[in-house]
Amino acid sequence: MDRIDHMRVLVAVADAGNLAGAARRLGHSAPAVTRAVDQLEARIGAQLLVRTTRRVRFTDVGERFLADCRRLLAELDEAEAVAGGSFREPQGLLSVTASSMFGRLHITPLVLAFLASHAKVQVRTLFVDRIVHLVDEGYDVAVRIAHLPDSGLTAVRVGTVRRVMVASPEYLAANGEPRSLADLAGHVGIGFTPMGAASAPWALFPDGERAAVEVQTPLVANTGEMAIAAAVAGRGLTRALSYQVADDVMAGRLRLVMVDHEPPPIPVQLVYPAGRKAAAKVRLFVDMAVAKLRDLPVLNDTWTVRAL
Repeated sequence: MDRIDHMRVLVAVADAGNLAGAARRLGHSAPAVTRAVDQLEARIGAQLLVRTTRRVRFTDVGERFLADCRRLLAELDEAEAVAGGSFREPQGLLSVTASSMFGRLHITPLVLAFLASHAKVQVRTLFVDRIVHLVDEGYDVAVRIAHLPDSGLTAVRVGTVRRVMVASPEYLAANGEPRSLADLAGHVGIGFTPMGAASAPWALFPDGERAAVEVQTPLVANTGEMAIAAAVAGRGLTRALSYQVADDVMAGRLRLVMVDHEPPPIPVQLVYPAGRKAAAKVRLFVDMAVAKLRDLPVLNDTWTVRAL
């Protein structure tokens, strides 16, 4: 094996989680994979993997080198694709990432439709509630629900969402509807922090000015879906992005409250690496996604006109 083959072995080990799985993926023998890793570590002069009988764990040096391998191999594959014509015909692996709930609700249907139309494309998704670094982690397209800093990435805006406060009709009937910051002192909140940290004060914007409000939160969920489910069950007020609660609001399971205290809308954007002409698989997926997402009522706020 040459140096490029050794890098592909390392990526296969990371994707499979162990040496034997990598061997099966690559069609190599297990000893050949082990030798490739040994030779790579010898060339670099550093340990990349900590190995057990069942799994491997990357060292800090290994994690950094793995990210570099993914980036370099992606660039090599792209260069070969240019020469082979895949900039005209979509083919190869397309990697897409989004937040967990948005990915499940709105990106999954796009991916399935794209696969149905392009038989030579394979898709890898990562739906997770953290920022995925496209180049370092080897992803082609991301959905970002955020105000983006300047970067070398191309961003296409597809709509906006709002951070709304909701509660069930039953909870509001029993506890009253809050209409001011002072009213929140008599209410129970349901917190949401993706990493399971303690609930932070709620940022609200009366008269357009930011105010941090402490809300009693006996329940702090680490997923938005759990917080929303608790609100539907009448356990208190919660805050969520508007697309996350649109179905529950339209069905009457939740009601929007304190609409005049909401933060400014948040842009939703498709992001992909710039600096070179995008491959056909990226261009076609982005074009399809932009058209479909811009038509979603939850991204152009038409659903709340009907909900209020």
